[in-house]
Amino acid sequence: MPEGDTVWRTARTLHSALAGHALTRTDFRVPRLATVDLSGRTLLDVTPRGKHLLMRIEGGLTVHSHLGMEGAWRVRANPAGKDSLSGGFGPSHQIRALLATGEHTAAGIRLPVLELLRTVEEFSVVGHLGPDLLGPDWDAAEAERRLLRDPERPLVEALLDQRNLAGIGNVYAAELCFLARTSPWAPVGSLPHPLPARLLAAAKRLLEANKDSVRRRTTNSTRPDRNLAVYGRENRPCYRCGAPVRTGPHGPPERPRTVWYCPHCQPPPASASRKGPAAAGN
Repeated sequence: MPEGDTVWRTARTLHSALAGHALTRTDFRVPRLATVDLSGRTLLDVTPRGKHLLMRIEGGLTVHSHLGMEGAWRVRANPAGKDSLSGGFGPSHQIRALLATGEHTAAGIRLPVLELLRTVEEFSVVGHLGPDLLGPDWDAAEAERRLLRDPERPLVEALLDQRNLAGIGNVYAAELCFLARTSPWAPVGSLPHPLPARLLAAAKRLLEANKDSVRRRTTNSTRPDRNLAVYGRENRPCYRCGAPVRTGPHGPPERPRTVWYCPHCQPPPASASRKGPAAAGN
């Protein structure tokens, strides 16, 4: 699942392969961009912003994409130094964009968001985001202020809201709640001082530690099967207490999301209702 560290690593790969080179061919496979041809323009920069990717093109244009739940960008070297837009990236019906230089070709696969906008208008698609955990704009105090502005909101939902801080997805939200020994459904305003600040420091530390690695790790264990504490470990024993890890829903009923937690290490708040953590083991 792409989260802030994955997007950061993707941007670095794209930037290393394409930045500073003229695009020799482009192929956008979404109706809105079907007639767009950026060949001849130099790709200037690839910048991550939370879970968004901004590919800046000569002439004041930006290719904006979001990886969503299953999206990816892949890069390969062109055979014999020749640009090619064919093959090598899996099923063609999943490809949404192909950008080629003389040396490399990049493919955007299963991208739920792909659009072309003027670079000066980037704010319209990323301006709502909070401080980026892996960006130059990271501001822990501002992120904490945003996190706590709705005190009754469940912690897991406040962490996932990109308007509070950018870069956390389902994996880190679950792992951070576990590290804090706090129920995902605890009202964020109920967290004792200085826990919110410590949570944000842990989030920053984890994303920084994982941004260079394909294998994400949030525990101190070096065992491959113990990279994560709770995420994806439903019904397996908690590393701390041995109780079975559980899952539960959060978010709007029409579009519920899942969070993983230990019911012993992360007991539900006293005000919990049957709609929240008390029903999460079902």
